[in-house]
Amino acid sequence: MNKRYALEKLYRRYVKSLYFYLYKLCGSESLAEDLTQETFVRATIHIHTYRDEEARAWLFKVARNVYLDEWRKQQRFRKIPILSSLIKRAEPISPYGLPEECLLEKELTEQLEGLLHYLPENYRSIIYLREYEQFSYAEIMDALQLTEDQVKVTLHRARKRLAQLAVQKGWSYDAVE
Repeated sequence: MNKRYALEKLYRRYVKSLYFYLYKLCGSESLAEDLTQETFVRATIHIHTYRDEEARAWLFKVARNVYLDEWRKQQRFRKIPILSSLIKRAEPISPYGLPEECLLEKELTEQLEGLLHYLPENYRSIIYLREYEQFSYAEIMDALQLTEDQVKVTLHRARKRLAQLAVQKGWSYDAVE
């Protein structure tokens, strides 16, 4: 892939998913927009560092670094939810679902997202990339600059910590799975 030609295609293909990733990390629409633009500015500036890794993983790595730089600049750690996709959804009976089930699912989603406030950034990132963006282990390795073993261990620990938080709140472990 030609590095100069690739950036415009990458923007069109990944701008939405990068925005949602950054939004889930920072919790602010306007900040996520700014960070998304900064991601592509840095990608343009640093395209020479692109080393034939998968483009999506490289852009998410840049986006994560942009987010971490912003966090460091603000000198505070913002706990942001990113986990609504981990809820197992049953097939609805009707196309609209049952109102009671929809309400319960919405409440559970909000509670799960609240639990993510307590997870460290690296756990939130790895859960988001794996569960929401459906990244493979190799893509997570590239995006987070981890080894395969580190990816597996961190993902396991993140899921385990999330389950522990759920139990502390009096939920069943099944609600988190």
